[in-house]
Amino acid sequence: MTTPAALPAPALLVIDDEAQIRRLLRVTLEAGGYRVREAETGAQGLHEIALNAPDGIILDLGLPDMDGGEVVRRLREWSRLPVLVLSVRGSEDDKIAALDAGADDYLTKPFGGRELLARVRAILRRVQSTGEQAIVQIGDIEIDQVARLVRRKGEEVHLTAKEYALLRLLVQHRGKVVTHRQILRELWGPQAEENTHYLRVQMTHLRQKLEANPQTPQLLKTEPGVGYRLIDATA
Repeated sequence: MTTPAALPAPALLVIDDEAQIRRLLRVTLEAGGYRVREAETGAQGLHEIALNAPDGIILDLGLPDMDGGEVVRRLREWSRLPVLVLSVRGSEDDKIAALDAGADDYLTKPFGGRELLARVRAILRRVQSTGEQAIVQIGDIEIDQVARLVRRKGEEVHLTAKEYALLRLLVQHRGKVVTHRQILRELWGPQAEENTHYLRVQMTHLRQKLEANPQTPQLLKTEPGVGYRLIDATA
């Protein structure tokens, strides 16, 4: 029997207008086991975040179209993705301003590769541990939020990155209704709030993989006209 593939390694988005810095970050991060995408401007970065939902963001403050602090402020209007700021600005005021805008950590350039990877691990771990169990068991479904693995009746289930993001959001709010708008904002960005067909397609795929009978789901419930709810079988 073929073993289903594990979910891909965590993805990081680097937002920096300097090509040499982006190359350095890509080499360092890929050697550390991460997938890397790149953006040169704040606008491109925000678009990339909404389109591909990375696991974390590495952000320069000195972008050509907007200050990195503005990128963080806009992002925090609709997402809690972890942000590590990298900047040549080393003053206390600059660090405080970035952290107050919503950044999770701040590292001054130049930096060492080992410290960068340690900071990335820390911000990702902090998000994983905020009010979350490492392993959540709901019915015959087991979600390992650290290893990013999902099993049904002990067998690993292959989910796409977007399917896993949807399941993880419902796990975080299990037992409660999560509205269509909230899910669309979290997974696709604020411009996608009316595109409920995106969500219907992903939910259909998720049910086909996790429900015993996708036509009459017992775990992934629809709240008509409102959203979806993951039944908390342990409640």
